[in-house]
Amino acid sequence: MSKILKCISPIDGSLFAERETLSNEQAKEAAANARVAQVAWAKKSLQERIDLVHAAVSKLGESEAETAIELAHQMGRPVRYGGEYSGFKFRADTMAQIAEKGLAPIIVEDSDIFVRRIDRIPLGVVLVIAPWNYPYMSVVNTMVPALIAGNTVILKHAEQTFLVGERIEKAFQEVGFPEHVFQHLLLDHETTSELISSKAFNFVNFTGSVGGGKAMEKAAAGTFIGVGTELGGKDPGYVREDADLDAAVDTLIDGAMYNSGQCCCGIERIYVHESLFDQFVEKAIEIVAGYKLGNPLEQETTIGPMANIRFASEVREHIDDAIAQGAKRCVEVFAEDDGGAYLSPTILVDVNHDMNIMREETFGPVVGIMSVKDDAEAIQLMNDSEFGLTASIWTKDADKAYEIGQQIETGTVFMNRCDYVDPELCWTGCKDTGRGGGLSIIGYHNLTRPKSYHLKKQ
Repeated sequence: MSKILKCISPIDGSLFAERETLSNEQAKEAAANARVAQVAWAKKSLQERIDLVHAAVSKLGESEAETAIELAHQMGRPVRYGGEYSGFKFRADTMAQIAEKGLAPIIVEDSDIFVRRIDRIPLGVVLVIAPWNYPYMSVVNTMVPALIAGNTVILKHAEQTFLVGERIEKAFQEVGFPEHVFQHLLLDHETTSELISSKAFNFVNFTGSVGGGKAMEKAAAGTFIGVGTELGGKDPGYVREDADLDAAVDTLIDGAMYNSGQCCCGIERIYVHESLFDQFVEKAIEIVAGYKLGNPLEQETTIGPMANIRFASEVREHIDDAIAQGAKRCVEVFAEDDGGAYLSPTILVDVNHDMNIMREETFGPVVGIMSVKDDAEAIQLMNDSEFGLTASIWTKDADKAYEIGQQIETGTVFMNRCDYVDPELCWTGCKDTGRGGGLSIIGYHNLTRPKSYHLKKQ
């Protein structure tokens, strides 16, 4: 039985869009069509597949002005920041450029007697389950390399941003993509789990909550279908004694507050060497106090509402819990804070790791800042987390950053930057952040399987 998906706009709580989900029968048919289409798609040359993907990406860019407005309505990001197309295109272009290297065979021997080689073979049908917080850029991480590698792709977008899936599918259709090679399907959770458990797909990529990741692995249990996950994060920043203080404050606070803090690799906790702590906090307060909280459709707005009142309520619970335990709020509540989706950007000090604000994923415009005496204390605190996506180290000493980075339990280590995805590096995590790896040549390896050939000529 079909269900109704509803996108409630965080701008004013109104119904922005609604769609009916596919029935089980319709969903199974779509998946079966993708499996049939994959055979012919994989037979196309690598360059043919790349050219078609490039064409679809370019077509999508023609509607960027519209998508920025749609994103504001769907998840609250201010229109001044655009519609994610530049990042979408950059990642797509990069994955196309490294495709030949990522999919290249390993030639062990090519002699008069033997040919021994390992080829990369597409997995088949790839399901991409995308989040709402970066609804275009998160999709491209798996969608583009999967298609270029010869897989067909089914996209299930988040309920909050299903219009993004429709826009992407429309772009693919308009450039003449082969039918059923890329499909955006409106699916409920039950149908999705049933498709996975019935082996309708050969690989599942999920970006979302830890609970959602567990549901994906449970659905795939016993099927031997690969599941790649990028789940929660509690990413730390560490400012060493020798850091460029101004650059560290500007970048880390932006990393904590951009997109109303709704970033997978956003900064959620900051550790500052005791010699710089007071200056860091003072500069951070000045930056945050200058933000303009308001309607994301207005150009002067620098921070919009959170995507859902429910999300904002969870963030307020973390803030209130920390304050009740002795944390101090450094910036006054904004006048525009309505107690609903519009939530004040918040800096907390006098925090510790007994507080949820420093341990659980908050995913909102709030950051806790702690003073540390040395690298050892910072490393211990950074590792005192169930999550491990990225960590940001601020120092003038690259050797020391690498040394510290080796001791941090995380997927990516940044020096003097944060909240960034480099498509030539593997995007991965550890602990409850999940497993697998996207982007880079490793992303291609995870979307294909090795096939060995041992050919004796005589």
